[in-house]
Amino acid sequence: MIYREAGDFKTTYRDDSQTFPIRFDRRAYYALVAVAFLVLPFVMNDYWASAVFVPFLIYSIAAIGLNILTGYCGQVSLGTGGFMAVGAYAAYKLMTAFPELNIFFVVLLSGGVTAGVGVLFGLPSLRIKGFYLAVATLAAQFFLVWLFNKVPWFYNYSASGQINAPERTIFGIIVTGPSTPAWSKYLFCLTILFILSWVARNLTRGEVGRTWMAIRDMDIAAEIIGVNPLKAKLTAFAVSSFFVGVAGALFFAVYLGAVEVTEAFGIQKSFLVLFMIIIGGLGSMFGSFAGAAFLVLLPVFLKNALVGGLGWPTDLAAHLELMIVGALIIVFLIAEPHGIAALWRTAKEKLRLWPFPH
Repeated sequence: MIYREAGDFKTTYRDDSQTFPIRFDRRAYYALVAVAFLVLPFVMNDYWASAVFVPFLIYSIAAIGLNILTGYCGQVSLGTGGFMAVGAYAAYKLMTAFPELNIFFVVLLSGGVTAGVGVLFGLPSLRIKGFYLAVATLAAQFFLVWLFNKVPWFYNYSASGQINAPERTIFGIIVTGPSTPAWSKYLFCLTILFILSWVARNLTRGEVGRTWMAIRDMDIAAEIIGVNPLKAKLTAFAVSSFFVGVAGALFFAVYLGAVEVTEAFGIQKSFLVLFMIIIGGLGSMFGSFAGAAFLVLLPVFLKNALVGGLGWPTDLAAHLELMIVGALIIVFLIAEPHGIAALWRTAKEKLRLWPFPH
């Protein structure tokens, strides 16, 4: 009887159109944010930070970015890994060229650079869509990885071809570099995710988001009623690429500290983020978080339960992970195309009406 709307009434349109119109949901959200900022940094250890929390935060940013493009605007992209590489290498060049530049602005500027590259590769979306657009973005993925491999300027002519993040601090606290404490990595990524998710939520609920969804649902009808397809598609590519670029910069500078483009940002990364939004739910902010959480936690669970607990071989657990993810994608695409987010909405609706039938 705790999830009820009795007495939870609204007197203004603004109150009724809140992201969490039900008081219980708002309180749960505020409690979750408070725990994330005020409790977890002080209780987590290095393993949980590096294996679960930091990658979850970074992949959530990337999933939100791809969901804006694919879930909200309907433009299929298979180049997420390449755009994450753009963000990573932009961050590296900015950190080495401007040593005094604050790391927070480095990350945001890296996202801006990626947004420009995303608009450039988004131009074909004005003429092609569907499968052909997916192939075009896949070509962008391979081209960007090839570019960062073959042009020594991007990795400052290093003999190994690897880029390493210099040490940077915020308010005297180390955020990047080999001696970075786990809690500072977590808090830095959490702060950026909190800001960007707030921006994304407001964009998708506003005029810009409505034009994206109009293009997604029926682009010809949207153009007839006055939606500019050029502006809508390119803004979706720009905003999406900005988020993905920020995720790439964090993945390199904060999480790994040193990367080689083929290993860190290959085609597997593009498919991983795509699987996150398919399993989590297309066109849903909650789905981006749910998909990222599922695909980050699944290998950790299999490793601890099967390899550590039952003594299974590591390669068998890795193959089982691929089988589970593949099966879930097929099931969700057939039975529930809107993923975990739709299941969550259905569960909440049934909880609101329980014990009465629905």
